Amino acid sequence: QVQLVESGGGLAQAGGSLRLSCATSGLTFNNYFMGWFRQAPGKERELVATVSPIAGSTNYADSVKGRFTISRDNARNTTQLQMKKLKPEDTAVYYCAADRWYSGRESARWDYWGQGTQVTVSS
Repeated sequence: QVQLVESGGGLAQAGGSLRLSCATSGLTFNNYFMGWFRQAPGKERELVATVSPIAGSTNYADSVKGRFTISRDNARNTTQLQMKKLKPEDTAVYYCAADRWYSGRESARWDYWGQGTQVTVSS
């Protein structure tokens, strides 16, 4: 059974930092693209960042470029999202996701999902 478990969410002030982590089990981690999505109330789920399986190539939404960094540890089967210079508009539930074949922004096509972790940024 595949499991993705996020941790590290919480409350931060604008300009502050948070680090999210996603622990995975039940899948061959090195074969999967990993991604972070987020969903704010009343809005669609949006792609935040992705990292490729072996080369570790990354992609970011324009709204987080220069502030967020995605990484992965293939030895520990985990992925992280370091968030800096947080803004109130970053407030959302953040989801970790895994995809065998890169689906990009098409969230419905990603293979596995975590349960989400709340990030709230106060102004």
